[in-house]
Amino acid sequence: MTQETPGLDRLSDGALMVLFANGDPGAARLLTERLLPRALRHASRVLGDRAEAEDIAQEAILRLWRAAGGWRQDGAAEPATWLYRVVANLCTDRLRRRGRTEPLDDPDLAADGMPGIEARMVAADRMAALDAALARLPERQRQAVVLRHIEGLSNPEIAEILDVGVEAVESLTARGKRALTAALAGRKEALGHDD
Repeated sequence: MTQETPGLDRLSDGALMVLFANGDPGAARLLTERLLPRALRHASRVLGDRAEAEDIAQEAILRLWRAAGGWRQDGAAEPATWLYRVVANLCTDRLRRRGRTEPLDDPDLAADGMPGIEARMVAADRMAALDAALARLPERQRQAVVLRHIEGLSNPEIAEILDVGVEAVESLTARGKRALTAALAGRKEALGHDD
């Protein structure tokens, strides 16, 4: 029987991977709590289907656990970056299998706090409009925009995930933002933006 290491919550993701590879179940549990929600959010945004996103996120986490035995902390990719790349590749495969993207039916309506019904409806409309506009972007632009502006990753991290140069990430996000702006421009007032 293995024992959990005390103070796990203060360790980096890379250190948790090494501990998991050495049999610490607490490290796996904590790393899953840290990374699974991020993988799920990214897959949901790219695929537009919560059930498919859950499948992708679970598969990506399983692949992370399989990679744990050979994980090194010597400057190689961080577990989160590695996981985003796996999620991006799995999403790409899924999109290719099903053909082009489909409109999003069920936007993620998670809210912080308890806004009133009107505020929730406006937020839901805005999210649905953003998700629909994202779904119309070319796949690489959508992934770059989601990783940069929704997940908050840096351009070098995105470059590593998408396996492109930083300049390509900058171009993808700039073109994606322009396309989103154009797609949403005529809807400002309807979405509650007066400016």
